Amino acid sequence: MSDAATPVRVKVADYAVRQGDLVIATIGLGSCVAIALYDRDAQIGGLAHILLPNRAMSRETSNPAKFPETIIPLMVAEMRKLGSAPAARISAKIVGGASMFGQLVSGSGVNVGERNVASTRAVLAEAGIPLLAEDTGLDYGRSVYFHLDDGRVEVRSLKKGDRVI
Repeated sequence: MSDAATPVRVKVADYAVRQGDLVIATIGLGSCVAIALYDRDAQIGGLAHILLPNRAMSRETSNPAKFPETIIPLMVAEMRKLGSAPAARISAKIVGGASMFGQLVSGSGVNVGERNVASTRAVLAEAGIPLLAEDTGLDYGRSVYFHLDDGRVEVRSLKKGDRVI
């Protein structure tokens, strides 16, 4: 079992749902978005590292952690199994969605990072999950350390330093 000193690692297109005095971390967010869901009363949280805004953008769609539309309901269900109820206690914070390669922006001017953020916001709103904070966009990478004891999300970046949301 992991403890707060040894974070549970979430890779790209991966997620973890846990309870207790733990840290869940994901490193190397560029255009991807980290979604942190939290139930403060039960100290239950989930962290996902989504890759794309929706299933229509991928040939391979079997991994629910790739997309906000499939991972958010799955994380909420797993949080409920651990004792998070009612669902109204769950809140969210999101990080990432950078435009790492501005020259690769599509003709529409909307890049994958922006689309990931917009899609994540829309899925959270549809699920009735309030978005409490975010650190998204711009042109730099980030890493996330989600503390389940109090719900704080540490955002670390070489370019912009560290902050807590």
